Amino acid sequence: MWGKRSDMIIHDADPFNAEPPPQALAAEAITPVDVFYSRNHGTIPDIGAQDWQLSVGGRVARPHVFTLDEIRQRFARATVIATMQCAGNRRAGLIAVRSIPGEDPWGSGAVSTAEWCGVRLADILDDVGAEDADGLHVAFDGPDVSYLANPPQNYGSSIDIVKARSPEVLLAWSMNGQPLPRVHGGPVRVVVPGYIGARSVKWVTAITVGDAPTDNYFQASAYRIVAPDIDPETIAPGDGISLSTLALNSDILSHRDGDQVPAGALTLVGYAQAADGRRVARVDVSTDDGITWGQADINLPAGRWAWCRWTYTVQCHPGRLAVAVRAFDDTAATQPESAAALWNPKGYLNNSWARITLNVT
Repeated sequence: MWGKRSDMIIHDADPFNAEPPPQALAAEAITPVDVFYSRNHGTIPDIGAQDWQLSVGGRVARPHVFTLDEIRQRFARATVIATMQCAGNRRAGLIAVRSIPGEDPWGSGAVSTAEWCGVRLADILDDVGAEDADGLHVAFDGPDVSYLANPPQNYGSSIDIVKARSPEVLLAWSMNGQPLPRVHGGPVRVVVPGYIGARSVKWVTAITVGDAPTDNYFQASAYRIVAPDIDPETIAPGDGISLSTLALNSDILSHRDGDQVPAGALTLVGYAQAADGRRVARVDVSTDDGITWGQADINLPAGRWAWCRWTYTVQCHPGRLAVAVRAFDDTAATQPESAAALWNPKGYLNNSWARITLNVT
């Protein structure tokens, strides 16, 4: 479906939600488009490049409706290599602690990296004379209608003005050197590196500068962390903690839990990603379930906002091999050991140690 590889794990057909097998993500630092995960909240719109328009308004001096040709011709192009990660990535690890009704059991594949090209959002904001006061927010609206929202509504989200003006935030029309595919938000989407994927609104058609975060369901009610004893269906808009920056995370991609491997030299491969544009300083791998640790080899990331790949080779003997992985960033922050300590009713932001058990024969 949608040009994806045949072994994608399909969580929903419509809206289309799918993740690749983790081994496919392990192959390359830049994720091919047919491997890149897909997270949607409504039916995928069909908007031609010639028909697409972007309305920019709110607290701006010169509201304007842009066409794609106008944006291409008037503004300098910008490129960023950035990892995008769904807030529900690794939710299956939280579901293993305690059930999370109504939420897809995303595994390790709701994370991917691409080269995005377009224009800086800051340049658009400057062109319309957007205000720049502390506390302002920039809202994005898409044309896709979601019946997951209460009430049903177009998908929308917002970020604060400081992040919106950061040079890495783009209106992108290209992905890995090709026109942005429809399934990934083409002809134009927002790309907000370092934030949960939900803030990178696809098929964006309106941008509004305002005094507060948007009241769209997916900002005010969804994508919020609530206390473990709260029923998420009963919370009021604005309750809980709104999600923005991603957490420091790492995972094992080359093997799955329960895989059978031969005795001898075994090379494990995975990724690590620091939070808020920081640097991954170290990745530790344990083959005795966290009792002792060795340091993995880390490949330099393709950019500040991209994951880094790690490899670790161990001599393994017949029996059970309990592998655990954790990352440290350049402030010495690390990942929590237990998924149980992170459990929340929507299953967001599981960044506990990654663990698998291999059967060595």
